[in-house]
Parts: sequence; structure tokens; C-alpha cells
Amino acid sequence: MSGSASVEDTLELWASSLRDVKGRIRPLFTQARVAASAGDFLDALLGNEPRKTGWMRAEAAGDPGPWRQQALLGRGRWDADALRDVVRDYVVEHLAAGDAVLVIDETGFLKQGRTSCGVSRQYTGSAGKITNCQIGVFAAYVSSKGHAFIDRALYLPKAWTSDPARMRAAHVPATITFATKPALASKMIERAVADGIPFSWVAAGSVYGVGEEENALRRADRGYVLGVKSNHWFGSWSTAPLIAGEAKDIAQDLPAEAWRRLSAGLGTKGGRFYDWAYCPLADLDAEELGSSTPGLWTLGLLIRRSIADGECVYFTTWCPHGTSIDTLVRVEGTRWRIEEGFETAKNELGLDHNETRSWHGWHRHVSLVMLAYAMMATVRYHANTITPKKTKGRAEKNSSDGRSRKSGASP
Repeated sequence: MSGSASVEDTLELWASSLRDVKGRIRPLFTQARVAASAGDFLDALLGNEPRKTGWMRAEAAGDPGPWRQQALLGRGRWDADALRDVVRDYVVEHLAAGDAVLVIDETGFLKQGRTSCGVSRQYTGSAGKITNCQIGVFAAYVSSKGHAFIDRALYLPKAWTSDPARMRAAHVPATITFATKPALASKMIERAVADGIPFSWVAAGSVYGVGEEENALRRADRGYVLGVKSNHWFGSWSTAPLIAGEAKDIAQDLPAEAWRRLSAGLGTKGGRFYDWAYCPLADLDAEELGSSTPGLWTLGLLIRRSIADGECVYFTTWCPHGTSIDTLVRVEGTRWRIEEGFETAKNELGLDHNETRSWHGWHRHVSLVMLAYAMMATVRYHANTITPKKTKGRAEKNSSDGRSRKSGASP
């Protein structure tokens, strides 16, 4: 972990942070042994073992078998949503910023068989094809201080929600009914707004680009950059020239001077540069859309064009009047952070190593991984902000001991 902190400072920060998060989750468990198992679970997730299976976690905890770990995720009585709230509050306490972005995306969990809750043959970008998997929808909090997951939901296809026996076998609560992925995302956004989470923007791909969440965000005075399909229709009013048509056609008709080459943020190979165009479509008073705060906001179309092959991606935008294209590009660029989060959580923290088959097993496992990831993000942020301890340089040491050898040899 790079940063300003020394190795000693970083180790102290790591240890104190781990004690802190274990203390925060202790009230979730009525029995001390279950709380201890949860602590061991976190230790294993943060350990060096490449796989975080039940047997691996048990070996790391010094247990003769995985039964305590299985009981924590399965038979134990504790609320995974309460843990989710602990994670969210922890992330906000350490990484909050007024211009933060809430990023929505999904990831797949490859599975065999048909008994794991929510498993079905469905498309997942993780594999790039239709395959047997679970799909989880996630919300990540992204600010200049770092990023971490703060919410999650397991998507249940209709093949599950229309089969009561299958739902009961996986211990799915009776209150759970079919919900689309955008509907799950809307619930996460509603929770974040209702709980006063400080963020100014929402960013998401085309799966989540249009729908009720747009209206909810407008009423809540939150901006957005949401992906839409190439055939999504846009129309302007009170602009010159007037714009009307499908996104792909609007992009083709734009003059060369409408495009700007900008970076969507740093990637693993440096700046992620694309050509961008922004078309403001209309200025609207937020009060007229149900907001309690007066102000002029702009509805628009943002287009990202690949430098390599000219392929375009389209976004519907909502932002305070006068917002620059640079800001909108920055917001869109934060979506890369949740992809980075999925990769790290799977490769290093065992996000996809869940062996349980139940509804609550999935949510418990994922929430514990989210807590481990949030702790890592917090340690990284604080390690980067620690002021290095001053050390005496050679000249300072020499001067404190009297004249240096060189000065002593001089006349």
C-alpha cells in the first residue's frame, strides 16, 4: 500500500482499524462466540489465502473444520441488513465528500446446479455470456478520498419468484417479490437519500439508465449521468439549434468542433482519454419537478466516443445549470471505480467464494466482504494523509555534534 505513512504507521493503522470494525459489528450478535466467528471471518478475508472458502477460513481461524463459519452465514441469528448499515455509516464517516458519486452496477457469481438462491442461466458481464450464475446489484460510494460498497441486492429472476417452493427452500423472506435490476437500484438510491448520505451524483450504465430513478433523483436535487441505448430518443426545447432524434443520429450530425478530448480519470495505464460531446437540451426549475429547493437544472445528452474505433456510448444527464462538460465526464468516469471494486473484492477478498445456498447466506457473506473492503479503503485513505515523521538528516546530525569533519579540516 503506497502513501505517506511509514510501514510502522500503516501496520498500526491497519490493526486499529480492524479492532474498530470488529467493535462496530459486535452489537449485531447476541452471542459472543458468533461475534468471534465474525471477527475470524474478517481476519480470513483480509488474509493472504488465495481462496476464501469455508475450509480455508476455518484453517486460518485454527478451527478443525468449517462448521463455525457455516453457522455464521447460515444458522446464526443476525441481520445482514443491519451489517450493511454499519458498513454504509463507516464509509460515510471516513470517505464522505459533498460532491461524491453513487455508482450503480452489477456483477455475476458463477454457480453450478440450481439450488443456490437466485441462480439461473442469465447474462453476466463477468463472463461476457449467458451462463449459470447469480447476479448481484451493488451501490458504491465514490469520492476524492476513496471508494467502497455501501449497498447490495441479490437479483431473483421470475423463474424463482414464481416458484414458492423454491423460494422457501432457499429461505427467501415471504415479503420478497420480483423486482427488476433498475427497481433494486432505485431502492438503493432511495435508501441513500432517506438516510442522508452525502452525495451529489448518481452514475450507472445503460441497464439502469431510464425509469423512475430519474424522477426520484430530480426531486432529491441529485445530478446524474445514466447510460442509455443508442436508439434512445432525445429532444430539446429553448435551445439553438433544436435537437431531436435518436442518440446515435444526433452524434453523427454533430460538427467536429462539438467534440473535446478529455480524460475520464486515471486507469491502470494512465489517463482514460475519449472524445466527448455534450448537448444541453432544456433548462428546468427543480421546484416544478417536485423538489423543495428552487434552482435551474439542465437536462442533457453526453456522448463518449472511442479514439480507437469511433464507437459511441450515450448518457442522459441532469445537472445544475452551468455545469461543465469536464464535471460530467468526471462523474461518468467514476463508474470505473466500481469495476475496480468488483475485481479487487473477488480476487483478494473472496466476494465470489460464497458457498452458501440461502438468501441470508448470500447477503451475510457479501456484507462481510463489503466491510473488509471498506476497511481497506479507509486504511488507504488515512495512510495517504499521514504526515511523515521528521528524521534528522546527515547535515543536521553533524551540526548537532559540533563541526563536521570537513569544517574541522578547514583553516
